[in-house]
Amino acid sequence: MTQNAELKLVIEGPAEDIFKRKLGRFKNLNLETAIKDSDWVICGSSWQSDLECRAISICKSISKKVVTFLDHWINYKERFQVMGELLLPDEIWVGDEIAEKIAKNIFSSTPVNFVPNPYFTDIIWQLNNTLNLEKQKDEISVLYVCEPIREHALLQYGNESYWGYGEEDALMFFLNNIFVISKKIKIIKIRPHPSEDIEKYKWASEHSDLILFSDGNNSLIEEISEADIIVGCESMAMVVGLLAEKRVISCIPPGSRECGLPHSEIEHLQNMGVYNSEINNDI
Repeated sequence: MTQNAELKLVIEGPAEDIFKRKLGRFKNLNLETAIKDSDWVICGSSWQSDLECRAISICKSISKKVVTFLDHWINYKERFQVMGELLLPDEIWVGDEIAEKIAKNIFSSTPVNFVPNPYFTDIIWQLNNTLNLEKQKDEISVLYVCEPIREHALLQYGNESYWGYGEEDALMFFLNNIFVISKKIKIIKIRPHPSEDIEKYKWASEHSDLILFSDGNNSLIEEISEADIIVGCESMAMVVGLLAEKRVISCIPPGSRECGLPHSEIEHLQNMGVYNSEINNDI
């Protein structure tokens, strides 16, 4: 892709607000029109939207080159499944060596190419230009990053409990076992996924007086920079936490599927000693 290439954008869902914040005003085109007027197409992958699969399908029907950039490390095959069938692009790009190895193993008949991840480059630049506020040494803060796990499982497999846990289970497991992580934690800030309503997690305030909620005014980078520890299940935000050189912990409850993030630096709460695994089913 040349630097002076004309870009045509087709954006749906939570990504639209992100693009507006990054680019300001931009022209959001109809998918069919944008593909027709382009020489080739690059898209991401998503479980929440069928936009990318629609783009691949249209490109295949008119023999136009389409590339998918995989910017995560889990559920690779599921990202391309339509009605139980695989709908693959002409080429797959990945942004790191771990993803390259995983993708080449799964998609042996589709070209997989390593392309430096521009998102990570931008993240590192933002981290280097974000003010780190000084805090009391005896006070530790946690940023808890949420994911709509049940919704994902229901959409993909028709079963909210497919992976053995939901977002409420994971958060409660964390709250019940926070003392295993540190006895100096003074703040827990809960940051919902962009597709979630903050009200979804208000119940957590009844279980801890340390909880605050992200008001959405600060970016993910700012909130990660302010925190000492990043906790979640298998969110991309946890990988951003690693880039920021923070302590990162997965709180997937015991008895559920393992965290799909392959980064060895991530700690796992269920492996950190004695824990309370009770889940409040009244949530």
